[in-house]
Amino acid sequence: MEQVVLLDRPAPSVARLRINRPAKRNAIDHAVRQGFIDALTDLRGDPTARALVLGGVDGVFSAGGDLPTMANLDYAQAELRMRHVHAVCRALAESGLSIVSALEGVVAGAAVGMALLGDHIVVGRRTQILFPFLRLGLAPDWGQLFTLRQRVSKAVAWRLVTSPAPVTGEEALSIGVADQLVADDDIMKAAVIEASRLSHLPVEALRRTRERLFDPSGSLAAELEREARDQAVCLTGPEFAEGYKAFMEKRAAHFLELSSKERT
Repeated sequence: MEQVVLLDRPAPSVARLRINRPAKRNAIDHAVRQGFIDALTDLRGDPTARALVLGGVDGVFSAGGDLPTMANLDYAQAELRMRHVHAVCRALAESGLSIVSALEGVVAGAAVGMALLGDHIVVGRRTQILFPFLRLGLAPDWGQLFTLRQRVSKAVAWRLVTSPAPVTGEEALSIGVADQLVADDDIMKAAVIEASRLSHLPVEALRRTRERLFDPSGSLAAELEREARDQAVCLTGPEFAEGYKAFMEKRAAHFLELSSKERT
């Protein structure tokens, strides 16, 4: 049976997961979701993987959820399906990896939610991002009403999810849905380069920074408490020891060479 999720290593310390259903424009079904869960489980215990690129084959990220597999479900089946979706979301969010989404071609529905779970999104001018949920009688899923609001205002998010028009790569960059606009043929290359850059950052310090940015404190007092705990761990850990040594020796820090045991 052909693998529906391909795992490879396009650069040192960078893993890549690509949806491999070209005949279905890389639509996401149960097998694809399980492929991501299995691959991410393996990567979680791999200290040589520090960053992850998400993409699809044949110049298409994904046309979204595989609609025929979503029809004629009873309530229990629909709930079970969503629990499986959420297992993928959690696996990505809790991977400890820096995640870069390479949005080639069409990116619709569920695929948008998957992409938004990443830290950095690369698009091209011909990228088309679509939010088809309401036209199908569905509310957005894959956590994207939360992750989209991490990037844009409530008003912009409302416009995006209620509009039938696709969002172009250029517009995605201008409103903050994407982080980088490149030539369409260079999207994957640019994503790998960015993932490689992120892989050289200190894992523990980056993880704590990400957690506080995306799960903000409710007050300044609460934030200062979290900051104190985080910085105490960082100041007494191997990453600061290397950063300080590199500063004193007037060289770049070699965080990549440290053990990745601190990633949890």
